[in-house]
Amino acid sequence: MRMVLEIFVQTLRTLWAHKLRSFLTMFGIAWGVGSLLLLVGLGEGFRSGNRRQLETMGQDIIFIFPGRVPAVAGQHQGMKQYFLTYQDYLDIRHEAKLVRNISPVLQRGDIRAVSDFATSNGQVIGIAANFNEIRYLPMGQGRWLNDLDDQQRRNVAVLGHEMMRNLFSGRPALGSTILLNGVRLEVVGVLDSVGRNENNSTNFRVYVPFNVMRTYFPIKTAETANDISFINCQPVSREKHAEAIEEIHRIIARNHGFDYQNKEAFDQWDTIQTQEMVGKIFTAMDMFLGGVGMVTLALGAIGIINIMLVSVTERTREIGLMKALGATNRNILTQFFFEGAFLTIISGGLGIGVAAGFMAMLGALPSPPGFDTPRLVPASAALAVISLAFAGIVAGLYPARKAAMLTPVEALRKE
Repeated sequence: MRMVLEIFVQTLRTLWAHKLRSFLTMFGIAWGVGSLLLLVGLGEGFRSGNRRQLETMGQDIIFIFPGRVPAVAGQHQGMKQYFLTYQDYLDIRHEAKLVRNISPVLQRGDIRAVSDFATSNGQVIGIAANFNEIRYLPMGQGRWLNDLDDQQRRNVAVLGHEMMRNLFSGRPALGSTILLNGVRLEVVGVLDSVGRNENNSTNFRVYVPFNVMRTYFPIKTAETANDISFINCQPVSREKHAEAIEEIHRIIARNHGFDYQNKEAFDQWDTIQTQEMVGKIFTAMDMFLGGVGMVTLALGAIGIINIMLVSVTERTREIGLMKALGATNRNILTQFFFEGAFLTIISGGLGIGVAAGFMAMLGALPSPPGFDTPRLVPASAALAVISLAFAGIVAGLYPARKAAMLTPVEALRKE
């Protein structure tokens, strides 16, 4: 133990004697480690921000919109438009076994909302009672719409957070009434704010029972009274989303008289597929950024090896003198190994600390939409530690072995 301590002290003295060289070597390793962690952290910030933004909409949602049927598959001339209908919704709900939740949606953005205190414009949405099971709609006050509201065509409404602030300006909204194009409705619920900085469109909506919407505010461009804006649904599981979409396609194509295999006839958005695609993009980005950081780290390790080899050359006579005084190959090997390992560990620790501190500073700043603050990823930190250990072993052992193999006579003859 005492010998190890003496070797460690000698190592510190040697490094201090070559301060500039040691600093530049440590800077290279610290830069490589910090770059690796920061680049991977940036990639993870983009990934988690995108995931969080999608989750403010809801989990595993499939949007089905009205579409156009091409006269000839693969061509975009002579396309015939079709509207989704309430019957499409009923058929999908009863026949599609792989669809867990489904709601028709009637949406208009030209309806004027008036309270006793203010007026506002926003989207008015007519939906089924289970819509809040599909979309993320956190209740703040009151209650959500129920099946009886829809069946009995009750004139009730739930306000988004910003719509409530626009119409009531700090006054109590629950139990009050609003006018939608002159139609009086009672406010039975208010949603909590969705998203950051209240910039989510959900916050500016008024939700009413579907049959109330269909009675008073049908789609202006609709061909029939049963036309709807779009359909929201969820598959029974993420793994079954492709099969669920195929079931939906079969039913809609049958109802509107075209081939369900004509994919160009459907307009849809599958958030599950979007998440999977974005996940692959960010995984590739993480691999690329991590590769850049690893290259920088490897260059730092090469620098340490080079410095240690130069040190062996410069200290040849010192090595010969040490061996002449009784130092064994093991003593020489240990001292040079300690020097390489010390440089690697200290500089790597500094790189990790600086990267973590920089990410913490960024965390205090407001992040843009779709991007979270970079964070220290445990997997990348573990990779950095393993890489540092490998670099330290290589950077210390190879020069140390070369130094230990010198004979005292050969070493002392060196000028």
